[in-house]
Amino acid sequence: HVVGSQVGEVLLYYCYCEVRDPEKLCAWQKALCQHLHLTGKVRVASEGINGTVGGSKVATSLYIKVMLSQPLFKNILCQEDFKSSAGGAHCFPDLRVGVFKEIVPMGIDPKIVSYKETGIHLSPQEFHREVEHYLSQATQGQSDTILLDCRNFYESKIGHFQGCLAPDIRKFSYFPSYVDENLELFKDKRVLMYCTGGIRCERGSAYLRSKAVCREVYQLKGGIHKYLEEFPDGFYRGKLFVFDDRYAICSNEDIISACRYCGVLWDQYKLCSSQHCRQLVLTCPSCCNKGLTACCPVCQEKELKMTSRASGHTLKEECECTRRRPRVPIEHGSPRRLDTGK
Repeated sequence: HVVGSQVGEVLLYYCYCEVRDPEKLCAWQKALCQHLHLTGKVRVASEGINGTVGGSKVATSLYIKVMLSQPLFKNILCQEDFKSSAGGAHCFPDLRVGVFKEIVPMGIDPKIVSYKETGIHLSPQEFHREVEHYLSQATQGQSDTILLDCRNFYESKIGHFQGCLAPDIRKFSYFPSYVDENLELFKDKRVLMYCTGGIRCERGSAYLRSKAVCREVYQLKGGIHKYLEEFPDGFYRGKLFVFDDRYAICSNEDIISACRYCGVLWDQYKLCSSQHCRQLVLTCPSCCNKGLTACCPVCQEKELKMTSRASGHTLKEECECTRRRPRVPIEHGSPRRLDTGK
């Protein structure tokens, strides 16, 4: 695998377009990936396609070629829409291609809030300038702008833009309720939104705009992925969380998060060691050696009980830290800004 990781890569892309026959596109996509020995996840819906796949560089470049020549995506999808990072087929356990209602799970019917109502797209350079301006204003306490991270809490925890507002949400389907509960916060504000590759902003910005409270809504085109290609040492500090077996990719040396147990700087996620749990945990090597490998005390205890009667199958169960986390956090008074000095 180590050798493979040097030669292979992982692609991330999406394309919003009208898909008349999602089943047919799904079958074609599955056959294409299998033929190229690609692994990963691809979501197909009547509103488009969203995928992240890994394989050899030969395979991924062929994949891009074929995708660009598919009549469905003609003149919509282009070379720039594919974000790539070092990796390979080993970054995913298998290949999953399926038909869904939405290509990014926000939990709201695409007919009600459409990607067509999206915010204004800013290139990485434009976004960089906006953030620079926002940060200089924010230090004087007079900003009319909100820099909004619309990813999940465990993503923003290990890397984010300086001075951003990062909702304490567990999944993107909680984002609409977060907006609803915090409309006051967004009133008459200019909102600069960002996410990993841009797709969550497409629907998230459309949802925010549908509330008609913001002055303007902007989003980072191509997401953090594209921003880091141009500004590896810019205003985004820490790692970029990715949804595969790598968990994170790195562009600068900053570590902005800490070990859950001892508080030492640490940003490498592991899955909670308790069999029934799917939470990610930040636990440093020395705490791991002490056997502190679960996401919370309840899981740690359960693990001890479970190992004595291992059942072999994993159930998805909510643990203590899942229950303690409110479904939708409300920002009281001034929003919780995440900041890291350079």
